[in-house]
Amino acid sequence: MRISLFSWIFLNSFIAVFISINVVCVSAQCQSDQRQLLLKLKRSLNSTSLGKLVKWNHTTDCCSWDGVSCDEGGRVIGLNLSNQSISGAIENSSSLFSLKHLQRLDLSYNRLSSAFPSGFDKFANLSYLNLSNAGFKGQIPAEISSMTRLVTLDLSVSLLLGRPLKLEKPNLKTLVQNLPRLRFLHLDGVYISARGNEWCQALSSLTSLEVLSMSNCNLSGPIDSSFSKLRSLTVIRLDNNNLSAPLPKFFAEFLNLTSLRLTTTRLRGRLPEEILQAPTLQILDLSSNKLLSGSFRNFSLNASLQTLVLSDTKFGGQVPESIGNLGQLTRIELARCNFTGPIPDSILKLTNLVYLDFSSNNFSGPMPSFSSSRNLTQQNLAHNQLNGTIQSTDWSGLSKLVSIDLRNNKFSGTIPTTLFRIPSLQKILLSQNQFGGNLRLGDLHGEAYLLDTLDLSSNKLQGPLPESVFELQGLKILSLASNNFSGFIPLSAIQNLRNLSSLDLSHNRLSINASAINPSLPSFPNITTLKLASCNLMKFPDFLKDQNRLVYLDLSNNNIHGEIPKWIWEARGLLHLNLSQNFLVEFEGPLQNITSTLSVLDLHGNQLQGKFSFFPQDATYLDYSNNNFSSDLPAEIGDYLNFAYFFSLSSNNFQGSIPSSICNSTYLQVLDLSNNSLSGGIPECLTHFSMSLGVLNLRRNNLSGVISDTFPQDCGLQTLDLNRNLLQGKVPKSLANCKMLEVLDLGNNQINDTFPCHLKNISRLRVLVLRANKFNGNIHCPEKSPWPVLQIVDLASNSFSGRLHYTCLLTWKAMQTVEDEAQSKLKHLQFEILQLNPYYYKDAITVTMKGLELELLKILTVFTSIDISCNNFEGPIPEVIGSFKALYVLNLSHNAFTGSIPSVLGNLRQLESLDLSSNNFHGEIPFQLANLNFLAFLNVSNNKLMGRIPTTTLLQSFAKASFENNAGLCGPPLKRKCQLPPAIKQSSFDSRTRSHIHWNFISAEIGFFFGFGIVITPLIFWKRWRIWYYKRIDLALIRLLPWLVLEIRKHGSRANWNQRRRL
Repeated sequence: MRISLFSWIFLNSFIAVFISINVVCVSAQCQSDQRQLLLKLKRSLNSTSLGKLVKWNHTTDCCSWDGVSCDEGGRVIGLNLSNQSISGAIENSSSLFSLKHLQRLDLSYNRLSSAFPSGFDKFANLSYLNLSNAGFKGQIPAEISSMTRLVTLDLSVSLLLGRPLKLEKPNLKTLVQNLPRLRFLHLDGVYISARGNEWCQALSSLTSLEVLSMSNCNLSGPIDSSFSKLRSLTVIRLDNNNLSAPLPKFFAEFLNLTSLRLTTTRLRGRLPEEILQAPTLQILDLSSNKLLSGSFRNFSLNASLQTLVLSDTKFGGQVPESIGNLGQLTRIELARCNFTGPIPDSILKLTNLVYLDFSSNNFSGPMPSFSSSRNLTQQNLAHNQLNGTIQSTDWSGLSKLVSIDLRNNKFSGTIPTTLFRIPSLQKILLSQNQFGGNLRLGDLHGEAYLLDTLDLSSNKLQGPLPESVFELQGLKILSLASNNFSGFIPLSAIQNLRNLSSLDLSHNRLSINASAINPSLPSFPNITTLKLASCNLMKFPDFLKDQNRLVYLDLSNNNIHGEIPKWIWEARGLLHLNLSQNFLVEFEGPLQNITSTLSVLDLHGNQLQGKFSFFPQDATYLDYSNNNFSSDLPAEIGDYLNFAYFFSLSSNNFQGSIPSSICNSTYLQVLDLSNNSLSGGIPECLTHFSMSLGVLNLRRNNLSGVISDTFPQDCGLQTLDLNRNLLQGKVPKSLANCKMLEVLDLGNNQINDTFPCHLKNISRLRVLVLRANKFNGNIHCPEKSPWPVLQIVDLASNSFSGRLHYTCLLTWKAMQTVEDEAQSKLKHLQFEILQLNPYYYKDAITVTMKGLELELLKILTVFTSIDISCNNFEGPIPEVIGSFKALYVLNLSHNAFTGSIPSVLGNLRQLESLDLSSNNFHGEIPFQLANLNFLAFLNVSNNKLMGRIPTTTLLQSFAKASFENNAGLCGPPLKRKCQLPPAIKQSSFDSRTRSHIHWNFISAEIGFFFGFGIVITPLIFWKRWRIWYYKRIDLALIRLLPWLVLEIRKHGSRANWNQRRRL
């Protein structure tokens, strides 16, 4: 388009005027009073030599100073001293408050140390005030509310500084009531402490407010309806408050809302679906609200979502295919929720995706392709149920990928070689899957130089380790444990990894040559974590002597013989040492004056012998079990266990008494002295300080005396095992204080008492063993039937008597658990020593099963057993036994039970061992026992049973000893044959019993077969008759069913051929 001369002249004139005005503004001289005020302010403050204040001086125009802006009259209207490390104080008399023309003031991120000054009422023209993290303390003054022109107010503080600012008097309402122009309000970290209706109503007058940020303000809920008046809001951030209420639906009615952040606010209830569908919403972060639920419906095509964060909530269900409509999505986090089903293939459409975290859900099925997400940097699908291969993604195209985490899934197949060629990749985490085959990295040509973490542990990888693994120069963490890798690895290969800090090659079929070090290479890398368990090591690697940063060392399950070198105790910084399951026999001495830093020491399963004397002073976990130590326990042993949580000397040859000093170990949670030759009594203090003790195992010793009745009110015992000692007396009454008790084993002692009904309130009891003592009386507890989770009951070899009561057995709910429910909760009894570490104590117990005494080293919660053999119980077996569908072992032998064997025993489908021998049962063996498909042991001998043994494959598979000494029992596998029942004579005069032939039926049958033969015989032997018959039948069928003609025509040729063949 042509521009006229007049228009061109006008445009040039306008530009010239504009430039001249700006030149005047920039070149306006600072007024002298303004310069003096600024210099005075400088003198009152302290700043670093590199800050803006250093350049302020008398020789230059103050309007040109860094951080200062002036109007055309040379008056200071803007002051920006943000992040200048300014310290000192700004008092109410400061020259700052004399700069009355200020419109913008920014003192954020400094180190001012004074109370919040109150001179801000002098800034009548101020529209922008930013004092975030400036260092002011105390109450925010009311004078802030006098700045009626404020548009932006930022008083936020970081929680790292505590809570230096508060807003109480004046409160929030007083602060903002005179600020009608306010559009941006930031009060994060200011202590406000207001109820929902208070802070919502205080803000409701700010109808122009666009940005509201009040995280960590100690606000409470619920959100009041008055909050809905803030229709101009675009950004809402209320993180880390205690709203404790559902999120109101009216949030979806904020038509300009682009960002909503409400993390860790204790939101509850279901999220209104309209909020997820808000068309303007770009950022939604509701994470860490564990009571907030919801699900995804369909996402609309016009959705604006860019960030969706719902981690650590109760959101669940399936992710819909419509998630592909979120084309602008860059970040999605759904970690630790309840999502199920497949990850939809439509995720391929999210081409702008940068960060994805779906970890710790129940996603299943194959992993969809992420090939189109070229900007993806983080991918986390760990801890799900995903399966199949990961070949669907073209990994070479994800050139920006930094981290991939697929741990704890069911992925299989081979690991793609292209994964190792992504130049930006830093972390590959694929552990706990089913990847197999050989590991192939290919020729990397330095492409994976940024890779610092490679975790392929707990898979099915096999074959030799490729040499290229040891060319990954940037590796800091390498974990290949628990695979099937094989071959020899010289330590010189590990020397190449100069940045390596953590190495785990445990539990493969590798053999490591501890002596093969390349002297031409620099010293071994400084490793902090080294795990070489089950690596066929024959000796301690020499390079360990020079490792001064080693924190974690695991050389367990190797073939190391001889002595433990002294230098290993002197390694500074070493916290965790596991030398278990080797062939070590002694300590290299002397060990005096050694100050070891060890926190965890595991030496179990060696051949250490002699006197026991080494205790690291600061250790929390000490396991010396399964060795050959033989001495008395040191009298001062407790003084060496000041910080110990776990201490085990089990399965050695220790003698003498238990020193009372053991009770000085006030942090002790597990004490295991079992399987030794200790004698004397149990120190009274051991039961008294059981408030901290969780496991006390003294089984298989020679301890005598009584169990002290001093268990405290807050007893924390979970396992008490005193089996196979010489203890006498009674079960302590105070043991009822141990409400956490799960395992109580007092078997094989000399305790003389009645059934311990006083323990009936211990609702968590799972294992009760009173076997082989002198208990007597009945086992019925009349006041309250105890122990709903009881799963193992062993009362054998006592003098209990009386009947088994229906009401008592009915409460043993764990034995009635439905099979599928029990299997879904498969776990074993254990005691967690500390919540944040991997150490736990596994309970063990001895049971009589299938006629043999077995030691269960792990007690599964699904294993249930009842053994009340060798007592004086009488009466019939209660029918309620038939509801114990989870029962594995039932032993009622050697009692005085009477009646018949209940047929309901056939309901015990999990039963593997059933012993009813040596009682007074009569009648026949119920055929329902044939339903017990898992039954491997059966004994009904020495009873009064009679009749034929049911003929089934299962019952006939047992030896005849299982049925002997039952006078009336016959049939296999017994040699005694069953007699045929005597013939019954029929009276010719008794029409009800006389046998006779029904000639009417016989004649009808003869007639039918005679007629059938007349027709069929000619068809078989007479060809002409056969042709005539077929033709007549075909014509009849066509007349009756004319639609058959079409079918005959379609298949005529084939039918004719078949007919010719038949003829």
